[in-house]
Formats: sequence, structure tokens, C-alpha cells
Amino acid sequence: MARVSDKILIEKYFQGDEKSLEILIQNYLKLVYSFVYRYVGNAGDAEDITQEVFVKAWRHLKRFDQSKSFKTWVFSIAKNTSFDFLKKKRAMQFSDLERDENTLAERFIDSSPLPNELLERKDIIGALAKAINKLLPKYRKVLLFRHNNNLTFREIAESLGEPLNTVKSRHRRALIVLKKLLPQNASDIA
Repeated sequence: MARVSDKILIEKYFQGDEKSLEILIQNYLKLVYSFVYRYVGNAGDAEDITQEVFVKAWRHLKRFDQSKSFKTWVFSIAKNTSFDFLKKKRAMQFSDLERDENTLAERFIDSSPLPNELLERKDIIGALAKAINKLLPKYRKVLLFRHNNNLTFREIAESLGEPLNTVKSRHRRALIVLKKLLPQNASDIA
């Protein structure tokens, strides 16, 4: 069954089809939650923020410019809501990724690796998390949008309100800095 476009789902919702809104939310729920979780590093906070994101999207859906990408719009709401939460908390704690190395490792590890491969991968993931934490926030944001949420450079630029070439440049610089920060063997993971 082909996926119905976001634009059609929004139009159907405005015509009174409540199920269309549910489908639209379900299409983005996991992506937004994952995105928010990477910013706040806490499952409970991520759930609350994700819920707040979709409440905001629902409240402001009539103001959404349908000539734009819904995906970009909802991720902009998620980014802003996450940053507001972090401002209230007074510290961006990306180091929580390090505490969750086992969870990250499970995502990237094959189903039947050898024990020495497990240890090596865990070390690489830990090194990557530490290196990402050392990046300037403007570089870290672009990497998270691009590699964790699979947004295009154009979608990232729209979400951040930055020029497309600035986003591309920040992505390139982030990769260069990461390569310098990673131990020699860890840089071979790409």
C-alpha cells in the first residue's frame, strides 16, 4: 500500500477526517522521538517533548504553509521545543549519549559478531559519541539532522533558517573535525 502524501493527509484532516491526522502523526512519531531523544538524552523527557511537538503542530497546522515540507516544519518545531527545554534545564547534556553506549552499540552491531568485534565496536561508538560532544553546537546540529534524521541539506537549511551553502559547509567542517578527533582506527568506520 502506497504511503499517502503529507499534503493529502493535511487536506483530508481539514475536511474533517480525524484519522488523517493520526496517520500523519504516526508517520513522524518515531523519527521525531529519536531526534528529540538525541538532544535531551532522557527517554521520559523525550516522550514529553515529542508529545508537546505534536500538540504544537496540531494547534498551528492551519498556519502551516503547504507549499513547504511538513517534515521540515515538524522537525523545526521539535528542534525549537527541545532547545527551549534545554534552556530551562540550563545545560545541554549531550554527554548522556556516552551513558547509553550499550543502546547505541545494539543499533550498529551485527546479530552475530565475535566478542573481540563487540569490544572494538563499543570502543568506536564511545569514541564517536565523545567526538560528537566536542563539536560546536552549530556543527553537531547539522550532523544530527543529516545522519540521524536523514534530512536533505535543503531540509536542514529550512529547519535552521540558514543558507543551503552554510549548512553544506558546516557538515563538511564537522566531518573534518570529527576525523581529527577520532582515534586512527575509529575513523575507519565510515
